[in-house]
Amino acid sequence: MEVAADRPGRARALHALRSRDFRLLWSGQTISLVGDGAFLVALGWTSFALTGSKSTLALVLMGHGAAMLATLLIGGALADRYPRRTLMIISDLSRCAVMVALVVVELSGNLELWSLITLAVLYGAGDGFFYPAYGGIVPLVVDEHHLASANALTGLSRQAAFVVGPAVAGVLYGTVGAAAVFGLNAVSFVVAAVLMAMARPRGFERDEPQGTFREIADGFRYVLGVPWLWITIFLASFILMVAMAPYTALLPAFVEEQFDRGVGSYGLLFTLQSLGMAFGSLAFGQTNPSRRRVIIMYLLFAANDICVIAMTLTHSFTLACVFVAARGICIGYGIGVWSTLLMQQVPSSKLARVTSLDFFGSFALIPVGYALTAVVAGSFSPATLLFVGFTLSAILWIAPLASRRVRTAA
Repeated sequence: MEVAADRPGRARALHALRSRDFRLLWSGQTISLVGDGAFLVALGWTSFALTGSKSTLALVLMGHGAAMLATLLIGGALADRYPRRTLMIISDLSRCAVMVALVVVELSGNLELWSLITLAVLYGAGDGFFYPAYGGIVPLVVDEHHLASANALTGLSRQAAFVVGPAVAGVLYGTVGAAAVFGLNAVSFVVAAVLMAMARPRGFERDEPQGTFREIADGFRYVLGVPWLWITIFLASFILMVAMAPYTALLPAFVEEQFDRGVGSYGLLFTLQSLGMAFGSLAFGQTNPSRRRVIIMYLLFAANDICVIAMTLTHSFTLACVFVAARGICIGYGIGVWSTLLMQQVPSSKLARVTSLDFFGSFALIPVGYALTAVVAGSFSPATLLFVGFTLSAILWIAPLASRRVRTAA
């Protein structure tokens, strides 16, 4: 029987914090995410300062992204075979070592583009091993009926950290220098590793070992056997290429052309989207729908697209702010639904591999999207490209609902 504290209206979004092990995991990752947010800002300024070229950061991020993609699937297989807590600790300490090396090179005055790219590649490889293990460990530190709360709190900390982290970086970078920001990120990894070492996640029944590549193939077969899984991952991969990549690349130009505004307004849109996503995450944790979740998720992702479409059709910056905040709410709630579905529907023995395939699908085509955007940006306005990309995205999210197998799933 459900205890009184679990009834609706009583901060259900916070219930996962009752678990000591989740508190340790969540606290460590929140601190680490603040460090990541600060690091990305310092990395951007440092990259530009090295060469004076706007394309330098893109090269660094491409190195990071390629390394992460190269290790994600292997990381998923390992996290289904070995203790996930151990893999997370190793990944945290490895990325800490990369940050320490970056601090040393920066302080010595010998930092060059090649060394920055090399360290970014090593950092990305660590990310690829970390994310599948993290996705697989959450169900092992909270009860199943608190998974929605756990994912809501994870979304909240992610959005809050990427508001706090850049603010911290701005202060440290301007007063002490880039090395201080890199050092802060290194310390955040140590704290996360120590807190993770104190946690005691439950065990789970593992599949019979087959070898890393056969286990990756087994993960593929499992995903292909579940329609709502492979359809969602495939759609997300394509949509991030045709909609999200152009949005990220063209938003500054769009703000300038559509609203005749500058960097302050551009930053405000990002802040409002983050706040919307945080609110959406909490709303999901509080309501935690149990039926028609795939339909809810697809409709929310389509609604997010419609918000961007509406933004391209208005010249009112105030309305654009409203649409971006609403978009954030839809994304935050939808991601909460997706994360919880994975953790509840996928067997624990395959969860890390499915998580790695989800990440791989999400990121694999984004570089292609950036390249396509660069090719067509000179021929069409940012508003036109965003309108077309997000219209296509909305249609793609709604189309699978014509299938009864998708509508009746989960």
